[in-house]
Amino acid sequence: MKKYFLHREPSGLKLNYEKELNKEQYAVVMHQGGPMLVLAGAGTGKTRTVTYRVARLIETGVRPENILLLTFTNKAAKEMMRRVDGLIGRNIRGLPGGTFHHIGNMLLRRHCLLIGYRQGFSILDREDSRDLFDICMAEIKKRETIIPKGPVLCEMHSLIKNAQTSADELIPLRFPHFANVIGEIKEIIAGYETKKRSLNLMDFDDLLTNWKRLLLEHDDIRQYYSAKFMHVLVDEYQDTNKLQAGIVDLLSSENRNLMVVGDDAQSIYSFRGADFENILKFPGRYPDAQVFNLTVNYRSTPEILHLANKSIVHNVRQFHKELHSVKAPGNSPCLVPLKDVFQQADFTAQKILDINAEGMTLNGVAVLYRSHYQSMELQMELQRRGIPFEVRSGLKFFEQAHIKDILSYLRVVINPHDELSWKRTVKLIPGIGNVTAGKLWDAIAVSENPLGAISETGRLVPAKAAGGFSLFLDVLKTLSSGGHGSVPLQPSAAIDHILRNGYEDYLYSRYPKAEERIEDIEQMGKFALKYTSLETFVSELSLQSASGGEAEGKDEDRECVILSTVHQAKGLEWDTVFVIGLNDGRFPSVRSLKTDFEEEERRLFYVAVTRAKDDLYLCYPVTSEEWRGLGFLRPSRFLKELPQDAYEEVLVEDINEVY
Repeated sequence: MKKYFLHREPSGLKLNYEKELNKEQYAVVMHQGGPMLVLAGAGTGKTRTVTYRVARLIETGVRPENILLLTFTNKAAKEMMRRVDGLIGRNIRGLPGGTFHHIGNMLLRRHCLLIGYRQGFSILDREDSRDLFDICMAEIKKRETIIPKGPVLCEMHSLIKNAQTSADELIPLRFPHFANVIGEIKEIIAGYETKKRSLNLMDFDDLLTNWKRLLLEHDDIRQYYSAKFMHVLVDEYQDTNKLQAGIVDLLSSENRNLMVVGDDAQSIYSFRGADFENILKFPGRYPDAQVFNLTVNYRSTPEILHLANKSIVHNVRQFHKELHSVKAPGNSPCLVPLKDVFQQADFTAQKILDINAEGMTLNGVAVLYRSHYQSMELQMELQRRGIPFEVRSGLKFFEQAHIKDILSYLRVVINPHDELSWKRTVKLIPGIGNVTAGKLWDAIAVSENPLGAISETGRLVPAKAAGGFSLFLDVLKTLSSGGHGSVPLQPSAAIDHILRNGYEDYLYSRYPKAEERIEDIEQMGKFALKYTSLETFVSELSLQSASGGEAEGKDEDRECVILSTVHQAKGLEWDTVFVIGLNDGRFPSVRSLKTDFEEEERRLFYVAVTRAKDDLYLCYPVTSEEWRGLGFLRPSRFLKELPQDAYEEVLVEDINEVY
């Protein structure tokens, strides 16, 4: 077996590694060289280990410019290098570190002529890419089919490149709504690529594809950089896609001093193109790789880690490891069944107030959930009680564009003289923009009954929008008269009717993750079952949206509870964590249960529970209001598979009525 060695060891090393690191970290930092897979469990000091490894390399004679540090944020790279500066007592500005895109841009600036670009190429940001896709779409021959808009095309194209796949393979799997227009999509993508090249433009994904192309097509360039970068370190390796893993392999082909750090148990970003196989099959690609485990956890209590360990053990495809806590024993995690989502919101809000009254700051509390829509009732309850919160998973629920779109339909029915709502709704029709919307409003504004007058304005609508406008009129008629009388539809039925008659197609064509927006609207429809009056429903939601809860702007020092999806919470930690909505079909999501992603959902649950330092509450409602009546919800399979010694069940008053 080939032996790898660090470079000459100068005398008088400044750092006492054995004293400052635990045994697992020390073994990683002092490893002689060659390919390394470091499986860094949650809260085990991954950043500390990487920074000490860099310091160790520099102290043993490796020049900073011969070390490449690849991270997923430039902030992470800067923080690591700042720490190394402090450890070795001097500046390491020459060390190239940053995101894959940052390093790719740096190298392509030097060598772009070799792959057919001119000097000074421009980089398109995501918004620029979407706009260019829209331009290319307008240039192809018009067809009577639904073609995705720029944002969706941009997402498709990015996934195709990063997953190293094709439109024919990706679209039926990830965008089945457009499986019948793959030919048109491929034509638009081809036009987009041609236009970029002619204008000397690269988008974010080109920074990676062209970097890999440069290494593959020019052996001298690949040999130069793989020799120059004597040590390559990759952070969060479980989040790399196939394209990034290929680049890393090429860069480390000469010296083979490759250190990849990550946690297979926290691989949760397949929807972004991350490839779990990269970390899982690393030992297969590098048979001589040394595998290290970091399992000493400095974040969570033994009780929380016991639950996490007993959950993730059910995954078959993984590197088995068990986290161990250095903290003193604490409280058992609480499993909390609740009557419905409203009692879940009430329990969570009250418990937060109790925690705060005991002296804990609100900044130490987070509420996590699988999907953004699951926070709706909680946001309303926190606002009602005056508990400040910050939503990390997106906008506040009722401030989201798709929710405001639905409400604008309802407002038109309630108040036909609402100019803003009229213009917002008609601009949702494909082919109608600001000018036509203004003409339509001017035509009906003079009428005592704008709702009736709108049907007489078809002459003002462009031919390309005629079909959509006709459907829009039918929807308004049904909303205002129930389709067969003079009584408007009830709120829940009205929301469903808007969604199923045109708006769902609008979402699919406009947004890459249309399903999440549809889930939001469906949840709002269930919430609306409590109301029989459109006016009461809309006015109450408007008051909720206009009330406090979240301060204007971002105040870093403001004390507030954090609301976040689990995906957004990865890498963070809080004293107390509530995980809500733990039901089969919700967490794990219904889409994952229809596909082969159950193990990734369990990893997501594992990430959620390991965010908690001291206290953990696992909450799930047992009933749900449905259009057909009261429905019963099953607790998440991730809860049912836990041993009883992993939690303490807490029964809230009146939950026994359901049981």
